[in-house]
Amino acid sequence: MTAVEQEKTGLGNYFIANYPPFSFWKPAHVAAARDVLNAPPTPGTPLGLYLHIPFCRKRCKFCYFRVYTDKNAKDIETYLGALTKEVELLAATPVVGGRPLDYVYFGGGTPSYLSAAQLDSLMTRLKQIMPWDQAREVTFECEPGTLQRHKLETLRAQGVTRLSLGVENFKAEILQYNGRAHLEEEIDRAYGWAREIGFPQINIDLIAGMVGEDWDNWKRCVERTIGLAPDCVTIYQMELPYNTVFSKELTVIGNDEPSLGVADWPTKRAWTKYAFAELEKAGYTVSSATTVVKDASKTKFVYREALWRGADMFGAGVASFGHVNGVHLQNLDTWETYTEALAKGELPLGRAFPTVERDRLVREVVLLLKTGKLDVGYFRAKYGVDIRDTFREAFAKLEADGWLTVGAESVDCTRDGLIQIDRHLPAFFDPQYVNARYT
Repeated sequence: MTAVEQEKTGLGNYFIANYPPFSFWKPAHVAAARDVLNAPPTPGTPLGLYLHIPFCRKRCKFCYFRVYTDKNAKDIETYLGALTKEVELLAATPVVGGRPLDYVYFGGGTPSYLSAAQLDSLMTRLKQIMPWDQAREVTFECEPGTLQRHKLETLRAQGVTRLSLGVENFKAEILQYNGRAHLEEEIDRAYGWAREIGFPQINIDLIAGMVGEDWDNWKRCVERTIGLAPDCVTIYQMELPYNTVFSKELTVIGNDEPSLGVADWPTKRAWTKYAFAELEKAGYTVSSATTVVKDASKTKFVYREALWRGADMFGAGVASFGHVNGVHLQNLDTWETYTEALAKGELPLGRAFPTVERDRLVREVVLLLKTGKLDVGYFRAKYGVDIRDTFREAFAKLEADGWLTVGAESVDCTRDGLIQIDRHLPAFFDPQYVNARYT
């Protein structure tokens, strides 16, 4: 593939969220997952809980997650019962070892699709099983159009500390064409309620490169975001994973009908770079390839920081991912198999991958590079290696190309390098994982 072709937005996953690639996780390794669940934890390892709420009003055309738009009230109760049962089974495993939860994350799907009564009941039950009163962070993802004031009051009363609003864009036509269900006025209303209720941290998600985007509208989106003054802004660059509506429908920009396609990577990077610069002028600090924060001394993203540094995390819910005692694991990925396993009192494990120390080292280097900075001393203390020597060839190439600088005690991405860091991360992969399908 030529350099020009690589810059088009083609089909497949561009962004890297884990290592080794998911395609290497296999059902044959589930026994290893069961073994670590039944072993004591590694001392000093934080424990988190991710809960997948897979319901949505509409399916976004760029979404590849396991979500459902056709479930009735009875189905939802069945699922919430299964989810609660799974957390009960996980809480009883020896790997918990008396550890309190360090962080909790409600993701989706659309967690805010649930009613206030459903959320109150679910969270009350979950906190009885695995309390999160001592957790440093409890994150809850929301679609603005599903929110009412009393629902937000319920979330705050249940201990949610970080509210993440899936805004994505402010233009109605773009939201509608890309399959989003909310409207611009619902964004302002939901954000206003959240501020009045007093959530400690509010994050807004934007997507650079949604179908129909242009420079003028993107600048307006950035201006509107700065006007709202959230504590944190996350900017994703649009990709076209397999198994999405868009992957089947859209031409890619550069073909005969570019107006139907997704912007190429240089355009999306330019939009992200512009947004970062404008947000920095407004007092924000860039904290990762996707994130800016208003006050770096107060605004943390515990879920990301802990997970990227090798913390344990139970992934509860259909198709959810977790990481426990050095083993990656994923739940069964269909509604039927997931709920049936829990109806029988069994953990719904679907596939797994037992890592070795080398895998864990590469994983942390790859993921922490997405923060724009690697601390040489951190890796020396944890793994007993100097990453500048271990990955000398990869660092030398990226430094020569202007994407990062290697210093005495740190490796630092340039701004351009940070914005496109995911395309360079395979340089750190071991040979058996290079050029493999990601999912």
